[in-house]
Amino acid sequence: MVKQKHDSSTLNQIAKQRFGYEGLRSGQQTAIKAVLDGHDTLAVMPTGSGKSAIYQIAAVLMPGPTVVVSPLIALQRDQVKAIAEQNIGDAAVVNSAINASEREEAFENLEDGALEFLFLAPEQFNNPETLDRLQSAKPSLFVVDEAHCISAWGHDFRPDYLRLSTIIEALGHPRILALTATAAPPVRQEIIERLGMEKPKTIVRGFDRPNIYLGVERYEDEYEKLKALVERVVQLEPPGIVYVSTRKRTEEIAAALQEQDIRAAFYHAGMKSGDRHQTETDFMADEIAVLVATTAFGMGMDKPDVRFVVHADISDSVDSYYQEIGRAGRDGESATAILFYNPADLNLRHFFASGGQVDVDQVAQVANLLQQQTEPIDPKELQEQVDLSKTKLKTAIHQLADVGVVETLATGEVAATPDLTNPDEAAQAANQIQEQRQQVERSRLEMMRGYAEVRDCRRKYLLNYFGEAFDAPCDHCDNCKAGIVADESDRQPFAINSQVRHKSWGTGTVMRYEGDKVTILFDRVGYKTLGLDLIRLRGLLEKG
Repeated sequence: MVKQKHDSSTLNQIAKQRFGYEGLRSGQQTAIKAVLDGHDTLAVMPTGSGKSAIYQIAAVLMPGPTVVVSPLIALQRDQVKAIAEQNIGDAAVVNSAINASEREEAFENLEDGALEFLFLAPEQFNNPETLDRLQSAKPSLFVVDEAHCISAWGHDFRPDYLRLSTIIEALGHPRILALTATAAPPVRQEIIERLGMEKPKTIVRGFDRPNIYLGVERYEDEYEKLKALVERVVQLEPPGIVYVSTRKRTEEIAAALQEQDIRAAFYHAGMKSGDRHQTETDFMADEIAVLVATTAFGMGMDKPDVRFVVHADISDSVDSYYQEIGRAGRDGESATAILFYNPADLNLRHFFASGGQVDVDQVAQVANLLQQQTEPIDPKELQEQVDLSKTKLKTAIHQLADVGVVETLATGEVAATPDLTNPDEAAQAANQIQEQRQQVERSRLEMMRGYAEVRDCRRKYLLNYFGEAFDAPCDHCDNCKAGIVADESDRQPFAINSQVRHKSWGTGTVMRYEGDKVTILFDRVGYKTLGLDLIRLRGLLEKG
């Protein structure tokens, strides 16, 4: 493939003439140039910052079709519609909502060169025909939208995303462009590794959303918390979203708001598909003023005038929380994000985080069966031989793949590698990785607790988490408004984002300082907050 280079003025001209954009932001330009210059690229940019323009412009400047892996049918539909309105090339979807003839037409048009964009979900690769048809089409650009879904640390983890690296290689490794609105440093690294990116470039831009007011209200009593939440939502300017942790709570809080004459509705994954779609449509059309939802709602939702996002329960990580509050104020106008915090809510999050694990004996059972196979096996056939749920079987396979003893082929079949010589030892190694991940996951929840309880600028806390420095105060969070900002200590022995090494925890990255404490993200154990005096007295850290 011939490498193309375009300077900023040329890209801006193309954006105006062919796409109707007024101009490109610096992050968009940098990402497009990285792709055209031959780099697999990860772009981490907030929702509403124009990530779609990156792959659209790159695609029309590269020969060959573009495959876009997108997790939601509604999102795929919206993206195809937007491309049709811009008249930049034909686009089609291949998903469970279309019939066989529409699917065949899409693949034929792709192979004939009549189609520039093909959108599909990663689950489509469970059908072997999908890979065969894409191999015939020879795509030049492979786009992974909502790329945090590939990460075990990502808050919307989708196991089928883990096969994408083998799909990409089976397609001859077309240029990779991964896009996400939120990815902390460990998530970025895992995306790059799991997609097998070559000569990777990472572009991170604009995590700060200064138009969103950040606040936390703490309650020790659950009844008082929910009562205060309803009172506050009644006062806030609609439209807005209230996020809760369980399906039952969505219905309860929506009913409480309706009693206050608020046009409220609930949304969760347990609803019928038609009911969910109608609720989404009504919210977008302002027929619903306040939507009370689980996190099943929001990905791909583009409603620019959401004036508030309120959380009735603490999120499982800062990654999740940032993405959810980022659905407010996309029009650039003032918006509000409030977390109603009860420390007891952390117990529920710990319970959720502990689910879905597999024990070492179960992993060993899977390893033994795979070692006995003389050829690759479909996971469905493997499940018939083990007493494990589909989810737990997938988890066991992924853990064994992480230690290099199992591989998932582009066909979706799994096979043991030559390194699988001792199933019990492989299971022990996989179990250690599981325990490490649980430890990191607990540390991420602790960072969310830290946000709720921080005695410092909340905006600074969020931006430091994503690796961005910020000089407090922001004057647009509750702590700054109240004058609660930590005294900046002159004792900052390690620069932000620098590498340090701990005697027991290994290598880590300095994320933030708060007064006489420093928070470090360690590769093995996750986030740790240490006192500077303790570091000095015990010599705990050294420059990495």
